[in-house]
Amino acid sequence: MNRLYKYLIPTILVFSLQSCGHEEKKEAKKSAEPSSPDIEAVSPSQADFSSSTAIPGELQPYQKVDVYAKVSSFVKKLYVDVGNEVKAGQLLATLEAPEINSQQSAASSALKSKEALYIASKAKYDRLKETSKTPGTISALDLEQALAAQRSDLAQLEAAKASYREVADVKNYLQIRAPFSGNIAMRNVSAGAYVGPSGKGSDLPMFSLVQQDRLRLVVNVPESYTGLLNKNGDIKFSIQSIPGETFTAKVARFAGALDSKLRSQWVEMDVYNKDKRLLPGMVANVILPLSENNKSLSVPSTAVLNSTLGIFVIKVEKNIAHWIPITAEIANGEVTTIIGNISTNDVIVKNASEEIRDGQNIRVKLLK
Repeated sequence: MNRLYKYLIPTILVFSLQSCGHEEKKEAKKSAEPSSPDIEAVSPSQADFSSSTAIPGELQPYQKVDVYAKVSSFVKKLYVDVGNEVKAGQLLATLEAPEINSQQSAASSALKSKEALYIASKAKYDRLKETSKTPGTISALDLEQALAAQRSDLAQLEAAKASYREVADVKNYLQIRAPFSGNIAMRNVSAGAYVGPSGKGSDLPMFSLVQQDRLRLVVNVPESYTGLLNKNGDIKFSIQSIPGETFTAKVARFAGALDSKLRSQWVEMDVYNKDKRLLPGMVANVILPLSENNKSLSVPSTAVLNSTLGIFVIKVEKNIAHWIPITAEIANGEVTTIIGNISTNDVIVKNASEEIRDGQNIRVKLLK
């Protein structure tokens, strides 16, 4: 027994010393660990928030027309070419159609014939009417027949005049004139070419005329922005081929309905292009101003947490994290407007993350 105590007591002393050593190391390691850093937090702001979004648009001519020949004919002479600026009513080309001249001659002869017949029948009726004033000289039936003949000849004369005017109008179509002021964007014919209405002599138009001093900027505004579009004032846009400059357009017309495929609304803006630097067909980068909701608060975009459960901000109250559901509206760079159960006096986590759980105990550092 004395021998057992002799060996057992030293062993117990060794294990006790080793245990004390481990405890001291654990305490030293625990004291060496740094405390968890404070999480950055901010308060929502209700300062002025100007927002805009950039969407593509296209410049189109305010007016554009493809000029065809009204009647089948040949080009006699051209007076304009591609790039020429023309005024409304200006002569662009003259055509010739010999058969129209023959039709006009025939209509003129028929008109003169009907006019002679009417003059004769009117003179006959006038004489009979004057003679009938003497009782018993002219019967009432003869007078009525003369009056009917005069009216018939008058009707035929009016028909001959209408036929002559019709041929004259057709002949006027041999002069091609500009329907409005603009620029000749395309010419597809030369002198001597056979032209006519689309599909009946010409597959391509004689000319394409565009109005260049006034343009339409057309934009398909997405559905999410249709309710926020600023419908008053001017907007700015830029052109890739003219870097470093911005241009102004005036919002003018709204389609009033969404496109069933694109889910967007067609919006037109007027662009006055007096110096004609802008060309129809150019692609524009439209800076679309969006109206502000006065009830919205602005927070850093990083404070908005998009999770599978919804959209939240993490509100901190008495060092406890609370996930508050919100509606995110307009994002403008680093700032986003939100609507929810949040006030300017609340403290929210600046960099929201799902690692910060709802109800978790955290320490925050409020940034100014």
